[in-house]
Amino acid sequence: MTILVEQPEFGSQLEEQKFHPDTKELVLDGGFVVPKSVTQDGFVAPEINSFGKSFRDYDAQSERQRTVEEFYRLQHINQTYDFVKRMRQEYGKLNKVEMSIWECCELLNEVVDDSDPDLDEPQIEHLLQTAEAIKKDYPNEDWLHLTALIHDLGKILLLPIFGGLPQWAVVGDTFPLGCAFDESNVHRKYFTENPDYKNPAYNSKNGIYNEGCGLDHVVMSWGHDDFMYLVAKENGTTLPSAALFIIRYHSFYPLHKAGAYTHLMNEDDVENLKWLKIFNKYDLYSKSKVRVDVEKVKPYYQSLIDKYFPSKLRW
Repeated sequence: MTILVEQPEFGSQLEEQKFHPDTKELVLDGGFVVPKSVTQDGFVAPEINSFGKSFRDYDAQSERQRTVEEFYRLQHINQTYDFVKRMRQEYGKLNKVEMSIWECCELLNEVVDDSDPDLDEPQIEHLLQTAEAIKKDYPNEDWLHLTALIHDLGKILLLPIFGGLPQWAVVGDTFPLGCAFDESNVHRKYFTENPDYKNPAYNSKNGIYNEGCGLDHVVMSWGHDDFMYLVAKENGTTLPSAALFIIRYHSFYPLHKAGAYTHLMNEDDVENLKWLKIFNKYDLYSKSKVRVDVEKVKPYYQSLIDKYFPSKLRW
């Protein structure tokens, strides 16, 4: 592993720490078709998370809930259009580390996500739980298994070798900047303290964008999703575009859970969203205290890494 450390610069504020497609008729990106038997008899979502609460319950009274709400307060205040542009320019250089996908997976043993009200386990556990659950129901879609394994790898931005970005700049639900903040965003009340909230260029429905422009032209809040998308794309992965869409927008809950911001999507986004909505069920509901035997499953996932990625990547 080759490591180059370069600290990003933060502004003064930064120092504070409906859409239900008929899956029987899907024509999906890359030629992959969802088996009808799977859509009817596949993964059954549990009703409660590992804390005995409903999933994504941001109002349940607990110490964890208070941590999560404080996270979203800081995120909503500090994630601005200008901040995201700076982060994409800085981290888009991919000059911090050279390492393999599996080395990155192992780094996640040091990470816990403060934005997640459903789990406080190290992230490597979540990655493997998600991948194994998908593999069971979609045995022939190996690209989807690998996508599940790597979708959260961008959370390494929390680690010192990447500048130790604060949690609000790495994890949590994502949302567009440069247009109005939709009502469906979690803890939306804190956006009123965001400098963009009072910017007339940004506070209309379309903001600086044209309707139907495509999500690829929309500036999203900065975090692990966008970073891992940049890593995969710039290192020449052969994963299909649906996989890159999942990686980039899996935390965009206002879109894939509430149906917000659909006016910004183009036809490619609509097709790829179908795969994301399938993936999301496993990403969210496979979280549990059940451990995965890492060494037992590693050879299979390493074979997928070798198939879709170079041996070493720039991060």
